[in-house]
Amino acid sequence: MDREWVFLDRDCDEYEQGRDAFINYSLQYSSFPDKIKCPCRKCRNRWAMAVEIVKDHIYVDGFDPVYVNLPWVEHGEQLPQLEAINIAAPFEPQHPTIVGDIPDMLHDAFGIHDNDYVPDIEVDDFSNEDPCLTPDAAKFYKLMSEADMDLFPGARKKMIDFLVRYYQLKSLHGWSDVSFTEALKLLKASFPESENLPASFYKTKKLVKDLGLLYEKIDACPNDCMLFWKEHFAETICSICGASRYNPRPTEDGATGKLRSAKVLPYFPLGPRLQRLYMSRHTSESMTWHSTKRTKDGKLRHPADSPAWSKLDEMYPNFGNESRNVRLGLASDGFNPFGNMSTSHSTWPVVMTVYNLPPWLCMKQPYIMLSLLIPGPKGPGNDIDIYLQPLVEELKNLWHEGIKTYDAFTNSTFTMRAAVLWTISDFPAYAMLSGYSTKGYKACPICMEETDSTRLHNGKKECFMGHRRWLDEDHQYRGWRNNFNGFPEHRDRPKLMTGSDCLRDISGLKFQYGKGTKSPLTRKRSRSKGVPEPYKGNWRKISIFFDLPYWEHLLLRHNLDVMHIEKNVTDSVVGTLLGMKWKNKDSAKAREDMVLLNVKHGLHPITPGGYPPAIFNLKNVEKSTICKVLASIHPPDGFSSNVSNCVRIEERTLVGLKSHDSHILMQYLFPIAIRRAISHKVLVTVLLKLSSFFKHLCSKVGSVEYFTNLSSEIAITLCTLESIMPPAFFDIMEHLPIHLADEAAIAGPVHYRWMYPIERYNHSTI
Repeated sequence: MDREWVFLDRDCDEYEQGRDAFINYSLQYSSFPDKIKCPCRKCRNRWAMAVEIVKDHIYVDGFDPVYVNLPWVEHGEQLPQLEAINIAAPFEPQHPTIVGDIPDMLHDAFGIHDNDYVPDIEVDDFSNEDPCLTPDAAKFYKLMSEADMDLFPGARKKMIDFLVRYYQLKSLHGWSDVSFTEALKLLKASFPESENLPASFYKTKKLVKDLGLLYEKIDACPNDCMLFWKEHFAETICSICGASRYNPRPTEDGATGKLRSAKVLPYFPLGPRLQRLYMSRHTSESMTWHSTKRTKDGKLRHPADSPAWSKLDEMYPNFGNESRNVRLGLASDGFNPFGNMSTSHSTWPVVMTVYNLPPWLCMKQPYIMLSLLIPGPKGPGNDIDIYLQPLVEELKNLWHEGIKTYDAFTNSTFTMRAAVLWTISDFPAYAMLSGYSTKGYKACPICMEETDSTRLHNGKKECFMGHRRWLDEDHQYRGWRNNFNGFPEHRDRPKLMTGSDCLRDISGLKFQYGKGTKSPLTRKRSRSKGVPEPYKGNWRKISIFFDLPYWEHLLLRHNLDVMHIEKNVTDSVVGTLLGMKWKNKDSAKAREDMVLLNVKHGLHPITPGGYPPAIFNLKNVEKSTICKVLASIHPPDGFSSNVSNCVRIEERTLVGLKSHDSHILMQYLFPIAIRRAISHKVLVTVLLKLSSFFKHLCSKVGSVEYFTNLSSEIAITLCTLESIMPPAFFDIMEHLPIHLADEAAIAGPVHYRWMYPIERYNHSTI
């Protein structure tokens, strides 16, 4: 039957004619008198109805999108007849045109895009050396021949296609090698026709590994002091801490057995995988989307629209003039590969994201490339630079020399170069990658030496206030004293440090890498000889990224992660309003610190252990109302998890919120819950503005002016919060939102620079 009418406008005559023809045809084969099964979106052929009702349903609800692509067997169509296959007949190998994903992947991987003829040669013949074939060509033809091998005679599935997908299931679901082998044995025993299947996981791995990219194993010192790499390749003892490179395996008789490396760094070269993006007929065109098809109207929709991208092209025109040169982002985060079985283990993958791709491909998992897998069981900390050496070395080669690359779209060869635009990480990893400590008095990596912080004597932590510096000079908040830090504010906002300023500041700074047996005092930073005064900044090391020649000229080198900042701000706001244990920033110690700071006199303790209520101390009725509203919300599938499961109405608290739950709560649900529950209008207004800030910050389209105005708005919002909340509320996470809009104005929309895609890649719970 004709299906074209299903996709037409429902008000046109062709749609009505097609619908009537479908119904008339269906009546001839219907089992019900004057009725047919209704194929609308809601009924889905479950009930037989009168013709007029079916017409109305199809017009109002539309045709079932799943059923439209299937045989209409409920309305008279017949299933297609399969040709009989004579299994007993001798199977004659042929070489028809090979179709499917595997041959396309092989053509793309080996750069053969002209559908060369696969010679009629037996598989075993490719094991012999043929002077007419290069090694890559021989491997290609061998794999193409295997790709044409049926799983069993008469099967519609190729063996190598089956094995690749079966191997993928092992990787996704954590099957052991033994279980994979036993499953293969069961398949071969249950289906004797599947004689082409390999007998074990080992043989399967040998067959499949030629399809992928190999990696390099680099031994590392167990104390993270050095890599046994390049000039240290043959050494067996760490030259810094003296630790052995190997862990010997004792045999049964007590003798030393085969040596095993104490710690191994798997390194996946970046260049070949970038080359494959251009070898693919499906992605080579997309790699130049930013230059050929991007809308250039001054809006920020993609990193290619940002000033950070333009600055790199302006500083290095030879790099920017070639649109096929690759712009990358580097991300790293620790995760536990053993789930709940080993809560103390931490493995650190370092992944690269490709920004040349259009928005619908950029930051998607197929285009996130694992580069390093830093082994555990402990995180590398500041010693991560030791493990980044191979990657940085390759990035330097990709910048200076590049690599010859075949472009399948233009059928030409060019020299591909690559540059890293910035790093993506959470706040602790920010310190590891940048070398600037995110703890202590000067914890803000943007304000640096001009960070405004105060030590709370009773709270035993630093608070970060001073947001009035970002206001206009004539703003009324600048003259207020009691509601802030007790002094008027006349200072300008902190000066933004460029990469050259940072490099000049930390010149001469030395850091001893490794967690060896040396005294912790020897691992402290130290200045070179001849420096008159000890260095007092928060710098701990010179980041290895400064070895890249363009790094100091980038406008934004390291990103503040909106995902974790929004999570922490949401926890602080919700915890303080609901008075949640461990998350409430208002306590007796917080009130005593107000006395010591001589601020917010109306909130000082009246008697020991007793203090007047503040506007953020909600009544139990207000807390219950907020919880009831949140418990009544059931979001649609795919929007978020069911936040109502985290609500405890009787306890008036929220438990188990993940990062994405906090994202949805802050931007969508919390504004609904507080409008009627909280009676104080000033508090409601500032919380709505805070929610609005994060919602506008996460916009997919913006402009430099848009984010600049957003930066001014968040400054006022934080100052208003500062006048309401206790100083203990403002830890470093409540200070960092002041910089988020400024970074968005430099680098573009945040969803290209936050940790959500990286956490999903690591299969972390977010």
